[in-house]
Amino acid sequence: MQGMSLTTASFAAHSENSPLAPWSFERRNPGANDVLIEILFCGVCHTDIHFARNEWGNAVYPMVPGHEIVGVVSQVGSEVTKWKVGDKVGVGCFVDSCRSCAACASGEEQYCENGATFTYNAPDKVSGGMTFGGYSTQITVDENYVVRVPDSLPLGAAAPLLCAGITTYSPLRHFGVKEGTRVGVVGLGGLGHMAVKFGRAMGAHVTVLSHSDSKRDDALRLGAHEFISTNNPEVFETHGDQFEFIVDTVSAQHDLNPYLNLLGLDGRMVLVGLPEPSPVAAFPLIFKRRSLSGSLIGGIRETQEMLDFCAHKGITCDIEVIPMSAINEAYERMLKSDVRYRFVIDMASLKS
Repeated sequence: MQGMSLTTASFAAHSENSPLAPWSFERRNPGANDVLIEILFCGVCHTDIHFARNEWGNAVYPMVPGHEIVGVVSQVGSEVTKWKVGDKVGVGCFVDSCRSCAACASGEEQYCENGATFTYNAPDKVSGGMTFGGYSTQITVDENYVVRVPDSLPLGAAAPLLCAGITTYSPLRHFGVKEGTRVGVVGLGGLGHMAVKFGRAMGAHVTVLSHSDSKRDDALRLGAHEFISTNNPEVFETHGDQFEFIVDTVSAQHDLNPYLNLLGLDGRMVLVGLPEPSPVAAFPLIFKRRSLSGSLIGGIRETQEMLDFCAHKGITCDIEVIPMSAINEAYERMLKSDVRYRFVIDMASLKS
């Protein structure tokens, strides 16, 4: 069906100040190594707001956000071997990479030395122009940048695993969290609630650290063993040296130093949020040989491993499903932390 029309319905941002609105554009016809995916659900990430509102200063308009994509394969290229029509699949934060650097060779495409091609608002090496994301009805992707969604995972609740899920799974796995590891999770939002679920499933002793006392019951329901309210500065003294590993999921500006002091000898804190710059003192690091690290999503291989782990452990995201027309309201609610814990767009609402 090489001649089929790939006119694609979407919602797009046309400026940093305008609400997202309906827009149509052309997807490329699948090449020999491509699959065409009918998008059924797309998660809404806080990064989408940063980009749509040009908060990082690199937005190109019109922009179609969305990098938590699940759907079914509707067409395959002539040389595709990994997928067939009808397969349940996902696409995460990137759709291509250089494939030749050391990072790509080791399955860490997210750290591609020549720059991964992100799913939206990135130069499109194949078609020219910019990439357009998952707030749309279909997407064409090279077969090597697609992952399988296990049958046991409900598609809507699986969508945010492609960003929120892998963003928290990757550092826990990479840095060796295991049975009995004392893990602290800073923040209980879209990322934090997944860190709690993964940590618990890996056998860790999980504690949520949050300034929102209202999150206590949810933290325990999600699997946390303990909840610490950081509204009381004394907790940073009484819980000093308590943790072996802390994953900080907060993107709002905050002081990292008190959290570093919660780590014991050789403890590690990993940032997966993107807060504004915060000074880091040398003393908390030096005197307990602590480490401060960062982590960015995961490669294709690890993302597939994460999805299979979720299927095995029965893990999905806690979601609120919305129609595409509610996206602007959803953005405003996200800014007020009024979602438990991830919005997911039902793309059937865009096709009707």
